[in-house]
Amino acid sequence: MRNVVIIGSGCAGNTAAIYTARANLQPLVISGHEAGGQLSLTTLVENFPGFPEGIMGPELVENMKKQAQNFGAEYLHGAVIDTELTTRPFRLNVEGEWIETRTLIIASGASARWLGLPNEHKLIGHGVSSCATCDGFFYRGKKIMVVGGGDSAMEEANFLTRFGSEVSLVHRREEFRASKIMLDRARHNPKIKFVMNTVVEDVFDTSQQLVTGVRLRNLKTGRIWEQDVDGFFVAIGHIPNTKMFKGQIETDPDGYILSKGGARTNIAGVFHAGDVQDRTYRQAITASGAGCMAAIEAERYLEEEGH
Repeated sequence: MRNVVIIGSGCAGNTAAIYTARANLQPLVISGHEAGGQLSLTTLVENFPGFPEGIMGPELVENMKKQAQNFGAEYLHGAVIDTELTTRPFRLNVEGEWIETRTLIIASGASARWLGLPNEHKLIGHGVSSCATCDGFFYRGKKIMVVGGGDSAMEEANFLTRFGSEVSLVHRREEFRASKIMLDRARHNPKIKFVMNTVVEDVFDTSQQLVTGVRLRNLKTGRIWEQDVDGFFVAIGHIPNTKMFKGQIETDPDGYILSKGGARTNIAGVFHAGDVQDRTYRQAITASGAGCMAAIEAERYLEEEGH
């Protein structure tokens, strides 16, 4: 029987592990399919406090993991495929093996939606990104492209005009899903150029390990052309990793966990942390803060139960 199980090994999960391990709760961290979370897909992180020269994303999460292990946290490689949270203790199926726990911290994150281009994943962190606030700074004075048609695409494009010499916004349709206010803001920005009824067919250049351009196709005319680009941002939304809690943990229509105050969910003893609940900030530092909150709440909950 575990005191605390943490699902997810990104900033939220690792911070929760550090705090619960220091409280002698011997947490078990289930790494998940994307061990290290979104930061494992990032190269240089310059906005995490305490690193004046910046730090590589994978190194930052690895340091957090080592810190948690130093205090007694255990890590289990694998993914949760099923859960039973309606009875106590909570039960989790990790790739065929059932684990029991008194408290659960869900830090399973949200996965960025990608376009599925042949070379997209090979260039993530080398010019392909899903986070303008994380990576926009690297494209000062350069050509940037954003793909998407919703509020997040407008927001990312507007934000990126602070850095790029030009921002092309590519959308496959004539109409946008974005709200009027966000769309107007983008349309009034002289640096943003709209490329409508168009899809991206591929991104180059894997041989240079660097984004140098894209191949585009107009869906109305069939015209195919190539365009030089230095930074390629995919802004078509995120998918919260909450499938395994369906019908048990309350979520919004998109699958993000609904907070019941602090780090609490609708089930007593189950807590949330990071991008699995946060659709607004999605930063390494806010995820870490949320992991700290969840850990403190889990510790207090166990104390009240006399463990």
